Amino acid sequence: MRRLRDEQPIGLPIRRTNPTWEKAFQRRLVVSDALILAATLLGTQAIWIGIDSSETIVSTVLPLGVPYSAATAATFVLWLVFLKVLGTRNPRVIGSGFTEYSRVAGASFRLFGLVAIVALLLQFLPARGYIVTAFPVGVLFLIASRWAWRQWLRRERRSGRYLIRVLLVGAPSSVAHLHEEFARRKYLGFEIVGACVPKHSSAAVTSDLPVERLGAFEDVGTVARRQRVHAVALAGSEDLPPEAVRRIGWRLESTGVDLMVAPAITEVAGTRIHTRPVGGLPLMYVDSPSYEGGKKTAKTVLDFGLAWIAIILTAPLMLATAIGVKLTSPGPVLFRQQRIGLNGKAFSVFKFRSMRIGADAELADLLRQQGTDDKPLFKVENDPRITRFGAFIRKYSLDELPQFFNVVRGEMSIVGPRPQRAEEVALYDNAAGRRLLVKPGITGLWQVSGRSDLSWEDTIRLDLYYAENWSLLDDFVILLWTVKTVLQSRGAR
Repeated sequence: MRRLRDEQPIGLPIRRTNPTWEKAFQRRLVVSDALILAATLLGTQAIWIGIDSSETIVSTVLPLGVPYSAATAATFVLWLVFLKVLGTRNPRVIGSGFTEYSRVAGASFRLFGLVAIVALLLQFLPARGYIVTAFPVGVLFLIASRWAWRQWLRRERRSGRYLIRVLLVGAPSSVAHLHEEFARRKYLGFEIVGACVPKHSSAAVTSDLPVERLGAFEDVGTVARRQRVHAVALAGSEDLPPEAVRRIGWRLESTGVDLMVAPAITEVAGTRIHTRPVGGLPLMYVDSPSYEGGKKTAKTVLDFGLAWIAIILTAPLMLATAIGVKLTSPGPVLFRQQRIGLNGKAFSVFKFRSMRIGADAELADLLRQQGTDDKPLFKVENDPRITRFGAFIRKYSLDELPQFFNVVRGEMSIVGPRPQRAEEVALYDNAAGRRLLVKPGITGLWQVSGRSDLSWEDTIRLDLYYAENWSLLDDFVILLWTVKTVLQSRGAR
């Protein structure tokens, strides 16, 4: 085995190169967590017995009493300790994903589970109400605080601060693909400084790299130190055998540089990926997409209930929209159109009419004029068929409100790929056809990622990702982001 060139022997301590902003950001999280916990616990004490009270929590089992203020202080310290020990401020989880939130909730749950058990065993009766109040309120505000800090961090990263310098390692094609994925997720804060590719790669191939070639595989350790990178991402290559990967890890372990291995299955959600050591091999298992079973039943029940709630709450708004459509243009208030839903079954979608009468007959000519009649996304730029009031209700997605009745009828879901016309579906390839494996939705990933500003390629990529990786938690997040997107009227046409 050819040894990798490097300037330092394996295991020699080298000055750490972790991002300098991490500790400062973690300190901010500590301060905000402490303030939230102090306010929550003191507020709980004030609600139950009062701030200045000297009341004691007495056990009915043992001759033991604990001053309420002492219990508040102890809970405050323990809560901070649990948040620290269970890694809620680990640099690898802050800034993106659900792991940070789940760790915050998990640490709080473990603490209050312990407190509840102790209170139950020793019969500290007043502590029960204390737990009921402090736990849910504290978790809610902790997660809200982490979300707010995450938005601040993302704004800073868009301005070129708080970035993570990354060196890509792999074959040119794999490096280009991984660079594209990182570029698509700029909120992660990865700054690609360059790449190390196989030594024998031709000049023609490496000239197409989206980043500068800084060396070969043998130079990874040297380049990582010279460029002061924070992480090395292995994009995969047949020229990078397991022994070489292991030696790269050895040389990086004492430098503070993280080693990331990027699998080729970049469009598979982490919840479907599981690792299991088999005979010393870290094998990766990928679960099949879930289209049936308990999750689907739960989604159907939630859709039905939430749709009825939405219909009741938006009834005055739907009435006002209907009146506006009727007064501003001749024709019916509702517009019905055949769309293709689950497993290719056609159904009539309901919308408030936003176009003039006969708009469907004009579509083919308009698409032909702008040269997009062969694309399976019939979208007309600066559409002349839209009425003035129609433009307003489209801007804020008011025209979509009647689709809650489609959800009640079981034809649509609240979250899912958008339903398309039969003429559009006829242009699908095999990959695009997989979006028909789930019910179409009123909103979805496309809506929170750009709406009409997206190309067909980006739209189908998001829809396929949703169809294969959907979860009830993701649906909830998409609904929250939909509210924000609609209020900003971003990408609406």
